[in-house]
Amino acid sequence: RFIENEFLLESISKGLSDYLETKRTIFARFYFLSNDELLSILSESKDVTLVQPHLKKCFEGIDKVNFLESSLLIDRLISPEGEEILLSNKINPNNKSVEIWMVELEDMMRISVKDIMAKAIINYNEISRSEWMQTWPGMVVLNASQMHWTIEMEEFFINYGIKGPSMMFKRCVDQLADMTILVRGHLSKQARTTVGALTVIDVHARDVIKKLV
Repeated sequence: RFIENEFLLESISKGLSDYLETKRTIFARFYFLSNDELLSILSESKDVTLVQPHLKKCFEGIDKVNFLESSLLIDRLISPEGEEILLSNKINPNNKSVEIWMVELEDMMRISVKDIMAKAIINYNEISRSEWMQTWPGMVVLNASQMHWTIEMEEFFINYGIKGPSMMFKRCVDQLADMTILVRGHLSKQARTTVGALTVIDVHARDVIKKLV
């Protein structure tokens, strides 16, 4: 009897492992979760909001998502720091297997980040840089700023030749002066973190240009 029960237990355990593997095959980020955590999600799949505690293990930069109260549609991603990114299109998790709508969420996450990057890049030339860096999420600011620095550097070289680095150096110094004024004023915690990180990058950029002057 003991041997028979042990055999049955092994058979059930293998079947369970195979079942969980099918879920992980569909949504690979489930590999970041233990069997117990994945079982917890699957056993409570009728209540889509119960996946929230496990999101941070599946997505490093996502602490939670926002479920609209009436429809339970997902309309935005929220980082551990509290930054929010609106999804380009809402995700409907209702009446779907959790691994299916998690794949949809992952795909929409990539699309939405691309969209917000494109908007921030365009917006850079529409408002002051000090205002711009407080408008967009931190990583978007850092990446878009680097892209514009590269474009501006190339334009100064093309348009002004050997005088280009000197002119770009002055612009960098002026930008750092503006950021100094900015950090002395009132900033949100997240904006201060973003400005601090961008200052480090801008100082390095200034030093690189200085070697070309």
